[in-house]
Amino acid sequence: MKTAISVQDKLFQRVDKYAKRENISRSQLFSVAAEEYLDKREADDTTANLNEVYSKEDSSVDPVLFKMALMSLPKEEW
Repeated sequence: MKTAISVQDKLFQRVDKYAKRENISRSQLFSVAAEEYLDKREADDTTANLNEVYSKEDSSVDPVLFKMALMSLPKEEW
C-alpha cells in the first residue's frame, strides 16, 4: 500500500544515507523499522499483561513437589 508520511529533514537524510549504503529502498527501511517498533511494543504489552495476571495468582510451589524436584537432580560436588 502506498502512503505519504512527513519526517524531519535530519531523519530523512539519515534514512536515505542508510538505505543507499544497505542497498535497500527507503520504503523497505521504513517498513522494517515500523514492524520492529510494533513487535517490541506488542511484546512489552504482552509482558505487562502477563505480569498483571501473575501478580494476582499464587505462584508458590507445593512443598512436596519442590522436594521431589530437588531429589530428581543429580548429586554434584561444588
